[in-house]
Amino acid sequence: MNEKEEKDGQEYEKICYICRRPESKAGSMIMLPGNMCLCHDCMQKAFDSMMGSGMDLSKIDLSKIDLSKIPSMPYMNMNFNMPADGTDQPGDIGISKKQQLKKKKKKEGPEFSLKDIPAPHVIKRRLDEYVIGQERAKKAVSVAVYNHYKRVYAEDMRELDNAPDGDDVRIEKSNILMIGPTGSGKTYLVKTLARLLDVPLAIADATSLTEAGYIGDDIESVVSKLLAASGNDVSRAEHGIIFIDEIDKIARKKETNTRDVSGESVQQELLKLLEGSSVEVPVGSNQKNALSPMATVNTDNILFICGGAFPELENIIRERLTKTSSMGFGAQLKDRYEKDENILSQVTNEDLRAFGMIPEFLGRLPVTVTLEKLTEEMLIRILQEPKNAILKQYIRLLAMDEVKLVFEEDALRWIAGEAIKRNTGARALRAILEEYMLDIMYEVPKDPGIGTVIITRSYLEKSGGPLIQMRG
Repeated sequence: MNEKEEKDGQEYEKICYICRRPESKAGSMIMLPGNMCLCHDCMQKAFDSMMGSGMDLSKIDLSKIDLSKIPSMPYMNMNFNMPADGTDQPGDIGISKKQQLKKKKKKEGPEFSLKDIPAPHVIKRRLDEYVIGQERAKKAVSVAVYNHYKRVYAEDMRELDNAPDGDDVRIEKSNILMIGPTGSGKTYLVKTLARLLDVPLAIADATSLTEAGYIGDDIESVVSKLLAASGNDVSRAEHGIIFIDEIDKIARKKETNTRDVSGESVQQELLKLLEGSSVEVPVGSNQKNALSPMATVNTDNILFICGGAFPELENIIRERLTKTSSMGFGAQLKDRYEKDENILSQVTNEDLRAFGMIPEFLGRLPVTVTLEKLTEEMLIRILQEPKNAILKQYIRLLAMDEVKLVFEEDALRWIAGEAIKRNTGARALRAILEEYMLDIMYEVPKDPGIGTVIITRSYLEKSGGPLIQMRG
């Protein structure tokens, strides 16, 4: 294998056959017959083990060994993606393409120009095509993302010494905290955003994170997921988005006699990632071990978005708003905020601290975005208007059978009202449709003469059936 092996137009590093470390971590490699690479540490350990077994190297006449007649080194049974036919692949040594690390090249220019960054109104307009309502949330996210990538561009220009003279202003990160009831569109908003911007996205679940050394995922696993989403390209991963869902589940436990390894300690461990630091993460695996090559990822330019439903936060906000005065002309009525559907929009850091989030964690999430609870009108629009609306999906499925599907207005209103009763947001819409469309999707393909199916409110209320119109 040459010093710089070319594969698919990319340069790759050599990886030690034993410890699996790349040459950027272990130093220069020693080449052995069979195109096998060993780092100096593993070679020294091999010699030490031979000396410890009593082997006298002075009695070995190396001049009599013909290296050209030594066959290729057989593969070791260490689950290194050995080819099924057992044939040797010079230069690969059983290493999968995923595990090979691309060498970092010196930057010749910024990753992208300002023209590549869509303006906030453009981002919001494209989000409007997929996300119904949540106008303030979409506006806040659009501005935060736009400013973040302008910051990335400014830092790239600074590294290339192309920044204007006397420009000492450094733009700080604007990580986002999204608060909203379940099913209000937090995860969907971030997924749509990443798809529109064409940047790698990793979605991690905070419920599986624990303090280092305990059962569960380490904090670095969220960065490892982003690296995998970017095809193990470190430079692309360093400009991606990480969405940590269920962030409210790592709040400080109020009454506990045991060590809180999945609560406040996880918040403390996340501080270094949110602020920006260099972390070593395994490539092609979520677990650190001696068999996985490591890559160093800098989180300075990674946008972190944390989201959670924060149940019972509304009660904390109401308690704060009504405790100002209880008597006299300035007294607040106790039930003044009981029917306020958007009480979350008045959240403050004080409320979040009372919920169990530590102030250091909140300080690294300067942008707080609240999502509204979905109303009946919004749910009806969600059924019909987005590009991939649920009704459009069912209409498309039946269109493949050459059957037209129609929903009456009263039927849509009944579905929205039922979804509100279930109190699970937009997720309830699909659950309801799956329940009532099951029989239709089963029966319609039986009769090729059916041309149109009309879903009525009486069918949904189980007091009638759908209207069937035959062809011709």
